[in-house]
Amino acid sequence: MKTVEYGKENNDVVMLLHGGGLSWWNYRAEAELLGGRYHTVLPILDGHADSEDDFGGIEENADRIISFIDREYGGSVLLIGGLSLGGQILTEMLSRRGDICRFAVIESASVIPSKITDALIGPTFASGYGLIQKKWFAKAQFGYLRIRDELFDDYYRDTSKISKENMIAFLKDSAAYQMKPGIGNCRARVRVVVGEKEQRKMIRSAQLLNEALPGSRLEKKAGLRHGEYSVNNPEMYVKELTEMIVQAV
Repeated sequence: MKTVEYGKENNDVVMLLHGGGLSWWNYRAEAELLGGRYHTVLPILDGHADSEDDFGGIEENADRIISFIDREYGGSVLLIGGLSLGGQILTEMLSRRGDICRFAVIESASVIPSKITDALIGPTFASGYGLIQKKWFAKAQFGYLRIRDELFDDYYRDTSKISKENMIAFLKDSAAYQMKPGIGNCRARVRVVVGEKEQRKMIRSAQLLNEALPGSRLEKKAGLRHGEYSVNNPEMYVKELTEMIVQAV
């Protein structure tokens, strides 16, 4: 598994799992802000640009990252955060190993499966995949996602590298994902974050996660849409992440 790392000289490990279709740069600003205090690890999820393997599913990604943490960090890290697909992988990790981290931030992770969306993804992307390579289309999609402007070159470069098969695979798996009963055994302190302007399904997913995770805290971010918390507000993200850790000490 490929990773980008900041602050390797520090002992406490913070791992951040990017959203689907993005890459490690999703959290680059956070890592730069955290690098002076924490060893920040940004994995490149399977099936994404420059990853080592094709996307084999949320469960497989969770297993691979757990194995990586076992091998490199003795079985647990200080904190794991995840956005969207990364948040679903984090949810799966917490359901399998409730002590994989002491703190967690799950942002905009759907846990309500949609059979209709799952069925439509394959035909839709099979016919329209070629548009992803077009810069004008990438700019339109980038604008729709409301990602801050300075990330466009990263977005266009890496989205263009994702194969049709991998894109369909992670979109279908994300649409079909449902959290497992084991999530109730999680021992980490968890913040469940969702934007106030996200789809109803995403807000309901956040509520279900909050209900299932013992002692978790639900935060609905005023005025924010999907992914805007971590992607567009890194200073706020780091401030609140740091406060979460410090207040628990």
